[in-house]
Amino acid sequence: MADKKGQGLLMVYTDVPPEVEDEFNRWYNEEHIPERLAIPGVLNAARYVALQGGPKHLACYELTEPEAWSSPEWQKWLTDPSEWSLRMSPSVVGTTYIRNLYRLIYPQDVATETAGAEMAPLILVGRMSVPPELDSQFNEAYNNERLPAAYSVPGYIRGRRFEATMGEPKYTTIHEMESEKVPESAEWAAWAAAVTPAWTETVRPQMVHAQGSPGIYKRVFPA
Repeated sequence: MADKKGQGLLMVYTDVPPEVEDEFNRWYNEEHIPERLAIPGVLNAARYVALQGGPKHLACYELTEPEAWSSPEWQKWLTDPSEWSLRMSPSVVGTTYIRNLYRLIYPQDVATETAGAEMAPLILVGRMSVPPELDSQFNEAYNNERLPAAYSVPGYIRGRRFEATMGEPKYTTIHEMESEKVPESAEWAAWAAAVTPAWTETVRPQMVHAQGSPGIYKRVFPA
């Protein structure tokens, strides 16, 4: 089974004007994603649309390592784009454009089951930061108190945490879910409201989310 997930992640968030949205979607699906999937180190990719939060459009690329973005093959497409890319790139048409590159920090090792997993039908994405002096406590509480409990929620697939090597804020959490029913469930609400010592009393009051975060995103490509 070929690996579909690795140690790196690229997340590109965009809002675009309504009048270019149809062509923007065609460009992404027909040209841009296939180009990126042909680059060594790019394991998988998908596009999502926000059901809650934002920005509206999210392109997610699973990478062997974040350094894959710096490879000559990837940089060639940035320095020598096609005519369609020159017109439709998120950096050109986007009214919002956020490009963040991440390294996996939890779990540290990609399990066999996770490595071969396809892109989730639904993801809940948190983008957050904490004061530097809380970094260690934040990571320990998230990894040992917060995320393990999420696996008891029906329809929850997995949770992964990443640290930015490019862009802000510093941290992102990707909750993979089977459908939009999961974050609407009573079980998810109970998980969200659960009181745990370090998380509730120390970390959560100091955590700052980026605008539009947390966002709930449904996969639209591949359908």
